[in-house]
Amino acid sequence: MQRYSGFGLLKHSLTHHENWQRVWRNPTPKKEYDVIIIGGGGHGLATAYYLAKEHGITNVAVIEKGYLGGGNTARNTTIVRSNYLWDESAHLYEHAMKLWEGLSQDLNYNVMFSQRGVLNLGHTLQDMRDIQRRVSANRLNGIDGEVLDPQQIKEIVPHMDCSDNTRYPIMGASWQPRGGVARHDAVAWGFARGADAYGVDMLQETEVVDLVIEDGAIVGVKTNKYGVIKAGRVGSVVAGNSGVIAKMAGFDLPIESHPLQAMVSEPIKPILDTVVMSNHVHGYVSQSDKGDLVIGAGIDGWNGYGQRGSFPTIEHTMQAIVELFPIFSRVRLNRQWGGIVDTCPDACPIISKTPVENLFFNCGWGTGGFKATPGSGHVFAASLATGEMHPMAKPFSMFRFHDGALIDEHGAAGVAH
Repeated sequence: MQRYSGFGLLKHSLTHHENWQRVWRNPTPKKEYDVIIIGGGGHGLATAYYLAKEHGITNVAVIEKGYLGGGNTARNTTIVRSNYLWDESAHLYEHAMKLWEGLSQDLNYNVMFSQRGVLNLGHTLQDMRDIQRRVSANRLNGIDGEVLDPQQIKEIVPHMDCSDNTRYPIMGASWQPRGGVARHDAVAWGFARGADAYGVDMLQETEVVDLVIEDGAIVGVKTNKYGVIKAGRVGSVVAGNSGVIAKMAGFDLPIESHPLQAMVSEPIKPILDTVVMSNHVHGYVSQSDKGDLVIGAGIDGWNGYGQRGSFPTIEHTMQAIVELFPIFSRVRLNRQWGGIVDTCPDACPIISKTPVENLFFNCGWGTGGFKATPGSGHVFAASLATGEMHPMAKPFSMFRFHDGALIDEHGAAGVAH
């Protein structure tokens, strides 16, 4: 432990934060960029970072209407896993998982990635058939996964009710040991700092109010603060507001925006060192390093841009968590919030060219966007750099909804995360 003398304590007491080195600049924008990224959340910042690091494209601006990482990145429950069913999505999420495993070292910034494992519970024979199928598919794709029986689950989570006396007895679970959680704001800050170090401009509190399109190609964006800023290519990564940007470009996206609620409890002593999810009782829970129980479930049942959600969803979620963990019944909730998720009909994202030349969209991640952050940014950056979609992105074209090549991940997307 570092010790300070009396003089050292006096010196540090007089040091004001105004003199600290800023983590990233607050630049005056250029008139033109090679690439503009609309949206300064985790995916947008990761895209900017990998554009600079992997492709040497540093004449890039990230335009964010609020503050960096202040949208869904700040309003999620931080779960990371890659145990999806179909090859296309499994490859994409596993690509992200491998990047997660070296992300703190790559960014030289601790994103607090904790591989504490993820349990997906099964409560019916059909649940267990689905779990067996998904774990087998994962293994064929080189993704870790096991099928556990109730006794094995009890050894991992001794405080969960695995008895036969519950309304929905636990029959088994899938287990991904490499899954876990990460610190959401640290992820945004790490990518922002890394991108800034390469010379990327981050324009905060700047809203894109229109797109500048000439002869079927995008040539820039119009902002509320700086007017028109020109660009060679534009990538939109704005989650629940993707439909708004698409309208500016003159086309519709097959997505719906919904509020997604989450909540945390008062801090308690360490009791849960993994992530527990159940589609059937419809809830999931983990414990943060601060001791809070981080709790969530599914989306609210209506379209909207609200960030509060509804009491019925809170009540339903609490019923699910207390069903699994009766010991939590007297723990008090600390706070609750909502995010805006953009959901596609097949529960998979859109990473795609659009009808407008040089305009690309990365959206539709629904409730599973955080876990994909580094993989999404890495793949989208490669697509923006070359003008051609990365091989992992090609199956997620927006045009799959015209030709019917859907990738239905409703089962693996499960209970919101």
